[in-house]
This record gives sequence, structure tokens and C-alpha cells, in this order.
Amino acid sequence: MQLSVIILNYNVKYFCDVCLQSVLAATKNLDAEVILVDNASIDGSIDWIAKQFPQVKRIVNNENTGFPKGNNIGVAQAKGEYVCILNPDTIVAEDTFVKALSFMEENNQVAIMGPKLIDGSGSFLKESKRGVPTPAVAFAKVSGLYKVFPKLFGAYYNMRLPKDESGPTDVLVGAFMFMRTKHYRSLNGFDEGCFMYSDDIDLSYRSLQLGQQNYYNADITTIHFKGESTPKDFAYQMMFREAMNYFYNKHFHVSNLVKVWIKLATNLFSFLKRINLTAPNTIKPQPSCYWLISKDLDLEIGVNKNISFMHTAGLTPALGHKNTRTELIFDPETISFKDCIAFMSRHGKGFTYKFLCSDKSHAVGSISSNAKGEVLVMS
Repeated sequence: MQLSVIILNYNVKYFCDVCLQSVLAATKNLDAEVILVDNASIDGSIDWIAKQFPQVKRIVNNENTGFPKGNNIGVAQAKGEYVCILNPDTIVAEDTFVKALSFMEENNQVAIMGPKLIDGSGSFLKESKRGVPTPAVAFAKVSGLYKVFPKLFGAYYNMRLPKDESGPTDVLVGAFMFMRTKHYRSLNGFDEGCFMYSDDIDLSYRSLQLGQQNYYNADITTIHFKGESTPKDFAYQMMFREAMNYFYNKHFHVSNLVKVWIKLATNLFSFLKRINLTAPNTIKPQPSCYWLISKDLDLEIGVNKNISFMHTAGLTPALGHKNTRTELIFDPETISFKDCIAFMSRHGKGFTYKFLCSDKSHAVGSISSNAKGEVLVMS
């Protein structure tokens, strides 16, 4: 078998639905399996996925085991030569895995590959390519020095490597990590001593320590709505702090003074994350118009009857409504994910975006990397 795609789900039923639509389209002509590990969701995820996607292999945990252990459980049953760790709040293009497999076959020196990630507004996500967050690098990030002198202090986001240029990078994000299965297993997978947050940094770093190369591939673009299963509350702040403390204590010999600084810095960083969720740019204004983009002209969906609604078979007609608070609702059954991703990358915040779930009863999207995603009911 060529590929195993591992998706760890926790209470994001409708986002996972769209993710699975895209993954199944991207593995259609491959010898591949899709393994969904559910971490004790209580939102009906498993019944929904069993009904809508019976071809997906399901592993149901009776408790929330955390990100590392959940993925390790999935990979333990993987049969593919390659494995892709994929978040449930992502969307891939139809040619994503074909490109990824071809790249890895042609570049034996690359151990782990990650794509260019964009958020639900089409904006580039800087964490697509990162450096090892040593205390000095982390200080430049938290203090904001990386914004003032990006080439000198931008190691946290590997800012020497342009976002549209592929190249080696130290750290990749756990939302999408593509590697040979034997490499994942040689690393013993994610470190289960950490519940979440520093696990992808740790895996990337341990891969580097083996003399392997991690690689940012700007030729593959994936949507990551970000943090749909992660509430940015005080519990998040504590888990994030403990995760980073775990990483530093594991890999670096630091003084007590530096440990105090790390504690303060991680508290500040997680606090700012929480504040960002209530910032004005994360509060979505009501759309002035909905445009359903679907070639199924007989498809009828319900939305707010006080807002005008249009239906078109293609993307081009909507361009005249750019920057007019128009929300595009994509029907993935008739419009390719690849075309939707390309449109979002090109036109960004000129629109807001939603993707229809498989039964057309809901649509999901997000307006920024800081905003909590929205589930729109098609009633």
C-alpha cells in the first residue's frame, strides 16, 4: 500500500466531514487507506462518519488520549509505505497526495515534508515553516523582534525562506506531516509524555537529530482552519505552558532564570492567543449576500432568508462582488477542492468562505487564523 492518512478527531464532526471529502477525493486513484482515530468525541462524530464515509477505517478511543497517543494509535495500524498525519480541520486538493508521493520518491534525503498552509480566509500561515524554538529564538518571537528585523530575528518562522519558495526548514506543523512510515516508527512516533502543542516541534527536532532533513513544500497548498478542537481558555494556557516546559526540559539544559523566563513567556504567548480571539478582526460581520458555487443547479439549500442568495455554476461570476461582504459557499461535489483552494489563495479576504458538508445540511468555514470556525446550518 502506498499511503495511510491518519486523522485524529475530537468533537469537530462537520469540519471532519469536509476534510474527509477532500482526502477521499485526493486518494481516489491511489493505493491508500484513511484511518480516523476518534478521541472520545461526544458530538456524534463516529455515527456521522460511519454513515457518511463507511469506507473510512475508524478507531474509537474511550477517552481523550491526547494528540501524540491518538496519532500513534492510528499509525500502529497503518499499512502504507508513507503516512500523512492530518488534522480534521484541514482541506487538501485532489492532487495533494500524488504530488507529495512523487516529491518524496524523488528526494530521499527528505524525512518529513509539510505544505504551504492557508487559513479559512486564504491567508498564509507562518507556522507552515519554523525553526527550533530555542530560548533565544523564542524570545525574539515573544518580544516581537522578528517583526522589526525579520531576517535577523525571524528564525521562529524561518523568515529567510520566502513563503512561496520550497526549502529545508527545521520544524513542521502537526496539522500536515508527510513521511515514510518507517521513519515515523524509527522515531517511536510522537512523544506521549506531552498531551499536545509541542509534539510536532519535538518530532521535527528528533528527526533533525538523526541527521534527517525536514522540508517545506510551497508547491502544495492546504487549508488549515486552526484550532477547531482547541478552546483558547485558561486550560489551554496551562497545557501550552506545560508542553513548552516539557520540550525545553527534554532537549535543553537551561538555567533556573531561563526557566522562569520561559514560564512567563509561554503564559504571555498563550494569553495573547486568547485575547486575539476577541479582537475586532475575529468578529464576523453578517454577509450582505450568499453565493452558492455549485454545478448542480437543482441543489437547494436554506440560509438566512433576510440575506440575498445567488447560485452560480462557476467561480468567475462572483468576482464582481469582491470586497462586498459576499460569502461563497462551495459545493465540493461539483467544484474541485483544488480550484477552491486556488481561488482562496488568490482572492483572500475579498470574500468569506464556507464548504458544504457531504449531506448539504451544514457548511463550515473561518474568517481568520485567530477566529473560531463557524458551522452554518442549511435549514
